[in-house]
Amino acid sequence: MNRAEKAELIQSLAAVFADTSFVLVGQNNGLTVAAVSDLRRRMRTAGATYKVAKNRLATRAMDGTKFQGIAPLMRGPTALAWSTDPVAVAKTAVDFAKINEKFVILGGALGAQTLNPDGVKALAELPSLETLRAQLLGLIQTPATRIAGVLQAPGSQLARVFSAFAKKDAAEGGAEAA
Repeated sequence: MNRAEKAELIQSLAAVFADTSFVLVGQNNGLTVAAVSDLRRRMRTAGATYKVAKNRLATRAMDGTKFQGIAPLMRGPTALAWSTDPVAVAKTAVDFAKINEKFVILGGALGAQTLNPDGVKALAELPSLETLRAQLLGLIQTPATRIAGVLQAPGSQLARVFSAFAKKDAAEGGAEAA
């Protein structure tokens, strides 16, 4: 890799670090090509990116960003994974680590907050962004339907009361005429 290619890689990683909210660091020591391809496919399916980068270049790209706290993790054969949905990356990595013991999660960073492997596993247990959106929408819709029911109930009760009075008046009027 010549200097221009290295500078281009540093710039592209710096752009990634500026745009994303979560970066995971994993150690891929001894993974076969098939296993790495499987991990990349899983990450892509989850909307994430998985990249093996030279540690020194990745560390340079992290300098001055909110992710510089994970620079000490960049030792040995490491790889980075990132996405706009932090839970998707964490879930994919944790699930892959369960079936392949050669992939080890070293940690990650959620914004400026550095996470150890247990923090990444805790993040993986959270519901996905799509699930959270659906739950939030359900919470928003529930009060609206309750409000509609509450507003509708007094009207229907008043209608029943007026109907009862009308029937009573009709019955009394019919009895007085007889």
